[in-house]
Amino acid sequence: MSGTEGAAPPVLLTPGPLTTTERTRRAATVDLGSWDRDFNDLTADVCRRLLAASGATRELVCVPLQGSGTFAVEAAVRTLVPHGGTVVVVVNGAYGRRIATMAEQAGRSVVVLECDWDRAPEVAELAAVLDRYPAATHVAVVHCETSTGLLNPVHALADVALAAGRRLVVDAMSSFGVLDAAVDHPAVDAVVAASGKCLEGLPGMGFVLLPPEVLVASAGNSDSLSLDLVDQRTYMDRTGQWRYTPPTHVVAALREALVQYDEEGGGPARHERYSANSAALSAGMAALGFRQYLDEALRTPIIHTFHAPEHPAWSFDELYELVRARGFILYPGKLTTEETFRVGCIGAITPDVLTAAVDAIGAALAEMGIPVPLEGRRTVDDAEAASA
Repeated sequence: MSGTEGAAPPVLLTPGPLTTTERTRRAATVDLGSWDRDFNDLTADVCRRLLAASGATRELVCVPLQGSGTFAVEAAVRTLVPHGGTVVVVVNGAYGRRIATMAEQAGRSVVVLECDWDRAPEVAELAAVLDRYPAATHVAVVHCETSTGLLNPVHALADVALAAGRRLVVDAMSSFGVLDAAVDHPAVDAVVAASGKCLEGLPGMGFVLLPPEVLVASAGNSDSLSLDLVDQRTYMDRTGQWRYTPPTHVVAALREALVQYDEEGGGPARHERYSANSAALSAGMAALGFRQYLDEALRTPIIHTFHAPEHPAWSFDELYELVRARGFILYPGKLTTEETFRVGCIGAITPDVLTAAVDAIGAALAEMGIPVPLEGRRTVDDAEAASA
């Protein structure tokens, strides 16, 4: 599993791209015409399946979009929040911060509700911000903040938004299809996700689910041609086609991934498998002495963040290479004040894969001369001081 020619590629223990099935990859090997009726039918089927995977009971429309999930989030912001309008962004991770940045660069006024990265916002905090900024029409929040794996309380935040007469945009990139993203909540105007996360497709297609009346009311808001969700959906309804060249191979792979999602048993079954993956990882890493960054109540079965050990031989880059040579790819940390790294639990993998990954981490630590179980942790400041 070294990734060399003829060997199996390393398992991706990341939040996307992630390890996919042979069936999904094979579906991407067929060339399709972007205006051909077969591809138009395939796109329509993908949208139907995405709506079903959302678990929504109210009427929603699906707007697919070329590009990564970030493209779809920015499209939602630019389409739903009027130019010059104000949006409150919950920031307790890098992806919440990214929403604030994209909204600012789009000319929207941004109010940031800043939280520590190991803490979810309190409903009273959001209520106070909304009371202080009556011009704010929308709230944006990342459901599963992939920087750490933290789960934000979207239902409770939506309740606050509803009571205050505001609308909620949910970035469900790392949770869609597995965790409840409040898709039926009356305050939720949009749920945004992508092909390459818990649906186990290939990266390259984002999508936004929203009530049809919200889409109609947003006409004229977008100041971007390619990111205008109203125009994208209107053109698709009229012609069956994408406005601009679609990621045909990615869409075909996503359709096959969604077929397998249903075959597995949909969201409940996938959540059960990911939870088993998470349990295997957590138990194994605890046995090695690693400490998790988040309190258990805030964790998801999507990705886990671990403190780096306090040992002079520690180097994430070295650990990464040694574990990669044993067939697994880890993910660096996103924190700026503490040294951490992340291990994902999603993708076409099972608990035995996570157990093997923990064994690889243990073997790598031994090769680095770091005894287990570990003791203590260190911060980035500590590391800088030690190298000074």
